[in-house]
Amino acid sequence: MTEPARFDRGHTDDLMTFLAASPTPYHAVATAAERLEKAGFKQVAETDAWDGTSGGKYVLRGGAIVAWYVPEGAAPHTPFRIVGAHTDSPNLRVKPLPDTGAHGWRQVAVEIYGGPLLNSWLDRDLGIAGRLTLRDGSTCLVNVDRPLLRVPQLAIHLDRSVTADGLKLDKQRHMQPIWGLGRDVRDGDLIAFLEETAGIPAGEVTGWDLMTHSVEPPAYLGRDRELLAGPRMDNLLSVHAGTAALAAVASASSQPASIPVLAAFDHEENGSQSDTGADGPLLGTVLERSVYARGGSYEDRARAFAGTVCLSSDTGHAVHPNYAERHDPTHHPRVNGGPILKVNVNNRYATDGSGRAEFTAACEAADVPFQSFVSNNSMPCGTTIGPITAARHGIKTVDIGVAILSMHSVRELCGADDPFLLAGALTAFLER
Repeated sequence: MTEPARFDRGHTDDLMTFLAASPTPYHAVATAAERLEKAGFKQVAETDAWDGTSGGKYVLRGGAIVAWYVPEGAAPHTPFRIVGAHTDSPNLRVKPLPDTGAHGWRQVAVEIYGGPLLNSWLDRDLGIAGRLTLRDGSTCLVNVDRPLLRVPQLAIHLDRSVTADGLKLDKQRHMQPIWGLGRDVRDGDLIAFLEETAGIPAGEVTGWDLMTHSVEPPAYLGRDRELLAGPRMDNLLSVHAGTAALAAVASASSQPASIPVLAAFDHEENGSQSDTGADGPLLGTVLERSVYARGGSYEDRARAFAGTVCLSSDTGHAVHPNYAERHDPTHHPRVNGGPILKVNVNNRYATDGSGRAEFTAACEAADVPFQSFVSNNSMPCGTTIGPITAARHGIKTVDIGVAILSMHSVRELCGADDPFLLAGALTAFLER
């Protein structure tokens, strides 16, 4: 294994900015789109007719983005090189009737999204952010990025069993945050507050997709600052790296041989079955329309898909120093050891031997080390958008990512070198 590439502090600094600007999937895709616009990409509407011109283009749908760059002279059957990721993270999401409370406390009713480590949300200063839908059907983003809510933990004096039995949380009874005082709970208070915050006339908001987030900013950690602590690294770390890689390839002096693509989906944490999830039609529709816009036929579409490769990039598990027995005894991915190649013979990951060769070639081209990850045989294995992408579209898919600790915590931990190394490998992959 080669030595790690030079640590680019600028890349990790930029990741921290990206994380802070992206408290929700809607903000994440807006932030990615803004960065792609600076690299010359243009948004195309799904309701418009598409043309076959070259250059960078992207589609936004809810909390998902698909962006691609068509090189000069690309044939209709030109294959795609795809970086796949997801924009959502486990959190607490606002219910349709959000205003609640008891015993003089005003609270916000929330629902548990995905599989968060619930204890990590206790006694955190939380903001609220998301998407508001107005009466005319338009939408706008809102972000209250200051201490607004808190899920208070019960004092140990009132639950002595915590010491012996550990913390036990009921998702319904124990996870409703407080946001003020008042005996009279008034329906509409939260939305009225957000309307005022966003500068929207009172009563104009008729729909919302809102969620909480920790307002503590990302930060370097450790004596030598070789670690990075922050929110939503699963999986905005990959979205950021994929965005940077696509922008770099599109801005390069040489034209790529394939069509590089970034596909960042919503709803991976609850199964991907939505119109913006990896199990929906979004990616296939965009790729097909790109082929047909360049004058292609169904035969061209089939040829393009047959030559396409996708790297499904998602965070994975670094070996935990306090729980090493939970990992496979011969596979111990280290932070700052480079990206990981994920393998599971039961197809929880999509990687096979030919996929490993694809990723090896990209890492060698970028002079980036990589590691292998498999689950302990006695532990169930998680999954990603990789198998979904492979099965739905019939394209070769390889599961990779960055090894982290505290996955699904409100605040996760990775090596400060690894985001840069991942971006280098993704750039080399898209250039091939």
